[in-house]
Amino acid sequence: QVQLVESGGGSVQSGGSLRLTCIASGLQFDAYDMGWFRQAPGKEREGISCIKWKGDSTYYADSVKGRFTISRDNAKNTLYLQMSSLQPEDTATYYCASVPLESCTTTEWVRAWGQGTRVTVSS
Repeated sequence: QVQLVESGGGSVQSGGSLRLTCIASGLQFDAYDMGWFRQAPGKEREGISCIKWKGDSTYYADSVKGRFTISRDNAKNTLYLQMSSLQPEDTATYYCASVPLESCTTTEWVRAWGQGTRVTVSS
């Protein structure tokens, strides 16, 4: 049974930073692309960043490009999202997902979801 457990969310002021962490179990982590999605209140869940299983290729949505950095440590079965220059529009619940990098813009091909971690950015 695949389990993805996120942590690191919280409340920050505009311009602040947070690092999200996702620990995976129940899958051969180093064989799967991984990603981060987010869902703001009243909006659809969107893919914001994904990383290839080797960590040598990444995708970023335009909304986070240059501010967020995705990374992974396959030895620790852990996925990260470093978020900087946070803005109120980044307020959302952030989800870790097992998903092919090529399908990062859709929820259709997500194999497994974490439970989510809430990020709130105040102005």
